[in-house]
Amino acid sequence: MNFRKNKNMESVENRNWKANGQKYLKELQAFLDKVENIENEELRKDIIFQMLRCDNELTLLAEEVFKKYKNDKEKSLKECEDD
Repeated sequence: MNFRKNKNMESVENRNWKANGQKYLKELQAFLDKVENIENEELRKDIIFQMLRCDNELTLLAEEVFKKYKNDKEKSLKECEDD
């Protein structure tokens, strides 16, 4: 039996890994609730945009780590099969 996931399934999982994190979503909501109380509209937008930039960079970094881990695992499995 072949238990490997197809590329389409992996792609959907990769895009949703962060959205499935309940603790992440709770913290994001807490942040947005606090920022909502900032009266200065320009400052509020700047803070939100900066947080989103940071979040995006962290997401890209995490996805690179996942990709490296996956590649290392596949390489290791291939080496085991070759033995």
